[in-house]
Amino acid sequence: MKKFLAGFLIGDCAPLNWFLKPVMLLGFRLYVAYVFFKSGLTKIGDDYMVTSSTLELFKYEYMPYASESIATIGAYLATYAELVLPALLVLGFLTRPAALGLFILNAVATYYIVSVADDFSAAGQWQHITWGTMLAVIFAFGPGAISIDKLISNKWRNA
Repeated sequence: MKKFLAGFLIGDCAPLNWFLKPVMLLGFRLYVAYVFFKSGLTKIGDDYMVTSSTLELFKYEYMPYASESIATIGAYLATYAELVLPALLVLGFLTRPAALGLFILNAVATYYIVSVADDFSAAGQWQHITWGTMLAVIFAFGPGAISIDKLISNKWRNA
């Protein structure tokens, strides 16, 4: 009983490690992936290219002090990062790099929005903080047992 209580107090016990931790990490991955992928879809057109309105938004709203070419590159990088990295999170493949990439994207977006937009709401700030926290947890703890990364890791360990 003492071993169970000691493990439970520091979060290192079988029920948490076998069930709760993998399910929570999967939930974080799916939720954050949904949010960012949905955002990425709003930035592309029917031809899967970044829309002119997205380019204008980056040039004049998100990155008004950057040159036009830097804002264009930023629009393309952000858009395709929002489409590719969430897919990796859902699969649990290259999860830590994907989480780190989205964390950086979220931090940069938050910085630009907060520093440029005067009407950025407190609710919007808390959304970005929540997403950043979830991504930090995924990066710190990995994808969990329900992932391709776990399968690859097990295969490499046993090889």
